[in-house]
Amino acid sequence: MVLKKDAPGLKHYLLKQTLKIAVLGGGSWGTALAKIISENKRTLHWYIRKQADCDYIQRHHHNPRYLSAASLRTKRMHLSADINAVVAAADIIILAIPSAFLKEELDRINCDLSKKIIFSAVKGVIPESMLIVGAHLHEHHKIPMDQIGVITGPCHAEEVALERLSYLTIACMDRTIALTMAALLKSTYIRTKISNDIIGTEYAAMLKNIYAIAAGMAHGLGYGDNFQSVLMSNAIREMKRFIKDVYKMKRNINNSAYLGDLLVTGYSTFSRNRTLGAMVGKGYTVQAALLEMNMVAEGYYATKSAVIINKKYNTRTPIINAMYSILYEGKSASRVFSKLTNKLN
Repeated sequence: MVLKKDAPGLKHYLLKQTLKIAVLGGGSWGTALAKIISENKRTLHWYIRKQADCDYIQRHHHNPRYLSAASLRTKRMHLSADINAVVAAADIIILAIPSAFLKEELDRINCDLSKKIIFSAVKGVIPESMLIVGAHLHEHHKIPMDQIGVITGPCHAEEVALERLSYLTIACMDRTIALTMAALLKSTYIRTKISNDIIGTEYAAMLKNIYAIAAGMAHGLGYGDNFQSVLMSNAIREMKRFIKDVYKMKRNINNSAYLGDLLVTGYSTFSRNRTLGAMVGKGYTVQAALLEMNMVAEGYYATKSAVIINKKYNTRTPIINAMYSILYEGKSASRVFSKLTNKLN
């Protein structure tokens, strides 16, 4: 069921609990979202790729692979390794599959998506189409833009598992749908706000991972807090230029969905992108660092995507370009950073 602008009020839908919700993805963020939704006394359909993991979670009430300390209320969950069964059962679908693998999973869906409300909790561009998730859904799956939304931070899945106070921004062109999702995710430890900047928030979620790699790399190379502050200051301005060139609209780049998400990803020890950067800065090869990590660092893929996308706009992006030269061209991190320091202010 799709909420139209002339539909009955939000309270009616929430009290009647007519909307059926699904999460696609069994990683850290998918697990965190499943925890929040089920604790809000909502039945959840949850797609996890391996049936053995579904069975384990149902029996033991926690995910053995991600956020294993988080207790899950499985009585309210229908877990399945059949993506079509999960999608068919839901009105609202939350995508929490890494962008590098999302197209493959979406292409397996054979039921009609055009009447579904789909929220992306993905932090990247789909490599095959070079589109952010919302644009990909609209162009390749014919989903109306007002049925597409974004769930973004600043928020780490690990802190959700620990029930530490966290904030989410829910972006959608349809205000009623945005408010509905915000209400579904709000809890004693989750604060929510809404936005109509679906494109800007999605690009920000992609770009902040690149800058987090840069922050981690600077730390691994031995740069101190003074330099890191300059790096992050330049990063938010670079992000502003990039997003403005891609999609111009009125937005405050200092809001938590942009600057806040950048800061938590750049500085937190939970950040897998910062971890990847730190490993490379300390001397790991890029491939060795990627192999050693047991989670996907979205910023690695986002770096290549951003460079390709920027060929159309020619935005000044010295930090993104520096990351690309290290991650994809095999250039020395120390030498690239030595040159980068002269381009920052």
